[in-house]
Amino acid sequence: MNLNATLIAQLVVFFALVVFTMKFVWPPIVKALDERATKISDGLAAADKAKTDQALAEKKATELLRQARESAAELRSGADRQSAQIIDEARAEAVRIVALAREAAEQEAGSAAQHAKEALRDQVAALAVAGAERILRREINAQVHADLLANLKQELK
Repeated sequence: MNLNATLIAQLVVFFALVVFTMKFVWPPIVKALDERATKISDGLAAADKAKTDQALAEKKATELLRQARESAAELRSGADRQSAQIIDEARAEAVRIVALAREAAEQEAGSAAQHAKEALRDQVAALAVAGAERILRREINAQVHADLLANLKQELK
């Protein structure tokens, strides 16, 4: 065999193998590599997006926590104000009740004093009648003079 014929046959087989490889083997390999590159780039993009989303979520959580603290402080101060107001109202009500109780006690004392004065007037009237009876040495009819005693009471007031 001739070296040139072998070389040409090998060249023909080589080019046939190259054509076969480029037509049937190479496209699936390139497709698989492209798909893998796409998956990798998608994964990296998703990782970057996840980092961005995480940073945004942390920022939002920090803001919500700050707002919650402010709201809690507001509620606390509102409750403090409301409790102070309730205490002030209770004190005012207690002062009003004490004043009413004093007034009622004073009225009752005045009423008791009034009753005592009337009882004293009755006793004075009875003593006056008894004294007049002894002076006159005759019996005075108490029922006849009841009107006179009532008038005397009115005058003593």
